[in-house]
Amino acid sequence: MARGDTPGRGGPEPDRLDLGGALASLRERVTEAGRILGTDRLELRRAELEKAVSEPNLWDDPDHARNVTRELGKVNEDLELAAGLEESLSDAETLHELLQEEGDESLRPEIEGHIADLDRRLSALELRSLFAGKYDGNDAVAEIHASAGGTDAQDWAEMMLRMYTRWAERRGFELEVEEATPGQEAGLLSATFLVRGRFAYGLLSAERGTHRLVRMSPFDAQHRRQTSFASLDVVPLLEDGAEIEIDEKDLRIDTYRSSGAGGQHVNKTDSAVRITHLPTGIVVSCQNQRSQHQNKAKALEVLGAKLSERQRAEHQATLDELSGDRNDSGWGNQIRSYVLAPYQQVKDLRTNHETGNVDAVLDGDLDDFIEAELRRRAEERRSGH
Repeated sequence: MARGDTPGRGGPEPDRLDLGGALASLRERVTEAGRILGTDRLELRRAELEKAVSEPNLWDDPDHARNVTRELGKVNEDLELAAGLEESLSDAETLHELLQEEGDESLRPEIEGHIADLDRRLSALELRSLFAGKYDGNDAVAEIHASAGGTDAQDWAEMMLRMYTRWAERRGFELEVEEATPGQEAGLLSATFLVRGRFAYGLLSAERGTHRLVRMSPFDAQHRRQTSFASLDVVPLLEDGAEIEIDEKDLRIDTYRSSGAGGQHVNKTDSAVRITHLPTGIVVSCQNQRSQHQNKAKALEVLGAKLSERQRAEHQATLDELSGDRNDSGWGNQIRSYVLAPYQQVKDLRTNHETGNVDAVLDGDLDDFIEAELRRRAEERRSGH
């Protein structure tokens, strides 16, 4: 797309945008967007779902009814997205025709605004073509753990939680911190959080791994440079505990008093819940809901996601014994380095994508890194690696 390139990616060029060329390129991308969304298939599916919703006995089976209405909402959302892209492009094309016929250059800024907005919306949509996993469209359960580096690593874990909170806000996702264990002196030993939004798991899966921070330590009396590590693990949140049945006899449920971060919203009675799944040893905790019942329900939801991920991992292990996804969280195993001193740089070691704007990344500007990793994975799939 000219100015020779996609608008919004490399900043404004000194020469004027070729409106005709830009609109022609957008027309091709909008057509491709319809293919990515599968609009023909969605129209057929919407008719089926609307018929199901109209059945008088739909809510006799509440779980089925929720699944139907949830799917109908997503189908309508995608069809409205496709219609909105087509309408915006048609408006821009009409304005461009008027500019050509009447020579009214005052229309140019409005057309350029349409083009920039369409480019942004299409770029977000085109990420969907990079997803390949069954659960990529799901919400996500994520855990951050401080690793090597002592107090600096615990502080880094808290910085990472803030970074992903800001990222979720930028995308319009909802993030809920379910449990946070404070560090001995500062920061966090660990945190568990849910991210709710379409493709939250698919996007965050690109962040799974060990993250390395290099900076002048604020906890060192000599203010020496310190390297510290923290890891992010992510599993998909299954809708309504799908696929996994949990036997209460396999659980040990402990209650304790909420503590640490949470402020006025944490109930200071013994309402926090820790659940241990005895057959596997998996432990989950939740302390940020207002009652013991709510904390237990949320913890069971997280446990279901972890058990499902374990089941999938065990199955895959028979096919992929050399998987490196669970490497030690330390030297040589990081996916990304965040260097604050002696220079400023964030670099992903899988894709070589990098930036010198460390502050923006720590404030949640992660989409370019995530997209680069999703594209790398897609290329691996295409090449059969």
